[in-house]
Amino acid sequence: MLKNYKELKVWQKSYTLCLDVYRITRIFPKEEIYGITSQLRRSAVSIPSNIAEGYGRKTTADYIRFLYIAYGSLCELETQVMLTGDLNYLDDVKLEGLKANISEAERMLKALISSLENKHSTP
Repeated sequence: MLKNYKELKVWQKSYTLCLDVYRITRIFPKEEIYGITSQLRRSAVSIPSNIAEGYGRKTTADYIRFLYIAYGSLCELETQVMLTGDLNYLDDVKLEGLKANISEAERMLKALISSLENKHSTP
């Protein structure tokens, strides 16, 4: 049994992803501070935040709802990362690393959602 949300592997992965986004966006053009930099950081921070908030909710249905919000933020982040690659704000190594981490977080988040939905729907 988990003691808290910080023991969730998907939370750990998404938290690390968020830190990576903050570190990488430090090198972005200054004119993007209120543009793509801000958007990337907001969507990245939303992922572990919603996982944590959902974990702290009273019902499994609420938890699942917050996990879907986290998933939506992950999809948003992926789109923004693709955009930064097309704008040549990231080199290929950093871009591919972010994409791989996003894919792994997505796989983990989908698995958790599926597991909770299966348990929740079982009478």
